Amino acid sequence: MDQSTPPTPPLDIPAGYRVADWTVTELIGSGSWGSVYAAGSAERDRPLALKFLRTDLLTPGQRASMDALTGQEVRFSREADHPNLVRTHAAVTLDDPDRPELNGVIVLVMDRAERSLQDLLADGEAGVPVPGAGHILSGIAAGLAHMHTQGWVHGDLKPANTLLASEGAVWLADFGLTAELDGTHAYIPPIGSLDHVPPEWWSQRTGVRGSVVRPTADIWAFGVLAHQVLTGGLHPFLGSTARARSLAAQTYAKGAAPLRLDDRLPEGWRDLITACLAPDHASRSPLGAQELSDRVRALHAGSRPPTRRRTQILVGAGLALAAALAGVAVVAWPEREQQASPRPRKSTVVTLPGAIPEDSDVPRELRPVINEAAKRCTDKEVTPALLAAMVKAESGFDPKAARPATGEYGIAMWTPSVFNAWAVDGDRDGDKDYMSPPDAISSMAVFTCWLDQRFKQSGLRENLPALIAAGYRTSDKAVIEAGGVPASTRGHVDTVLSNLAAYTR
Repeated sequence: MDQSTPPTPPLDIPAGYRVADWTVTELIGSGSWGSVYAAGSAERDRPLALKFLRTDLLTPGQRASMDALTGQEVRFSREADHPNLVRTHAAVTLDDPDRPELNGVIVLVMDRAERSLQDLLADGEAGVPVPGAGHILSGIAAGLAHMHTQGWVHGDLKPANTLLASEGAVWLADFGLTAELDGTHAYIPPIGSLDHVPPEWWSQRTGVRGSVVRPTADIWAFGVLAHQVLTGGLHPFLGSTARARSLAAQTYAKGAAPLRLDDRLPEGWRDLITACLAPDHASRSPLGAQELSDRVRALHAGSRPPTRRRTQILVGAGLALAAALAGVAVVAWPEREQQASPRPRKSTVVTLPGAIPEDSDVPRELRPVINEAAKRCTDKEVTPALLAAMVKAESGFDPKAARPATGEYGIAMWTPSVFNAWAVDGDRDGDKDYMSPPDAISSMAVFTCWLDQRFKQSGLRENLPALIAAGYRTSDKAVIEAGGVPASTRGHVDTVLSNLAAYTR
């Protein structure tokens, strides 16, 4: 799975190196499969990219799979011509006596984009739609509809596989897992992006032909991707790692947790994303890719302000959002000063389930921090009251608390190494610091959410707040092996439960 495959070092391809009729100019980037270089050709005016796929690290069986996937990618590109699908022109296998380390390397010759959607998300602001969000989603949906109409499933739809080119072009890319439908489904190797595979992917068996994939897998992936595009990169299922987010998606699909989309999503987009993220194949299947494309196009068209009023001040949250969604519909990939203004945050006070009582001893400056942190979890047990109860038991709300003997520090008593594995940026200052209360408490929420889901998956469902408190103080493994709260943590857990009772009266 690409989420767990470490990046390989880039191949050392110098400028001027020739691959058939194409000449390398510069490195664009590297990933787990290889490197991408910009290239030129005397016969083509359009900029090209050469994707070098390393084969020296593969077993013979993996190499055979690589050959099959690249051949399929070229064949698909030739057959499924569409303005929203990147064009792969050729696949070349290198044979270079002067560079034996390159022998056998496969090079895909492709149209060159300016950046990927993943790059755009990385440069954006959490909670704010990326520039041109509606335009981008329209292009993705149109490309997906064409693929499905032609009898193909993409199989690996995600921001990194969406390319943004000049003049506003939006291309779906990376067709290595794209498969031709055989009736209602197709078969692909059992790999994929954990953040974008549907919940049923985890429970199906892999046969001799591979794993079953249906068009509804692409619909699910589009729902996740659309949520990310419209919220500046926020995943609809919370967790600090792809595996934790996939576990949250599985918990939702089993009916153990509700679907909680970001509250800043416009209503029309919220309804469409909810339909895309229906919990299983059967409930997702009524929404075909063509209908999806039509609805996305209609939502995008409705988001555009009249051209003659484009420079006027737009009043109201709905119009401000429309400007944010349409900011790049006319001008492709503007500079920073051309980007639409962020949508104002809602000022409505929302009372969360398990809210902290007004007359409690929780410091007032920490209450909004704890409330925001609790929103990171879809599970009903992880409430502001539970987080406040745990923080009080851990540190007494002291941001400078420390237990040097056990290496625990800060308001949530994180061990630095464990914090790094679960850290999220609670105050959105671009840093993650276990001594920062917003970062520490937000990371606590993510970890407790994962513990909650872990215990449910293991069959432990009685008194989950107690199990969560015990797991936070020890580990999920200790709780599961004990079949409940370990004896060593009972005193601490009793303190948390006492605090929780005081905050939920």
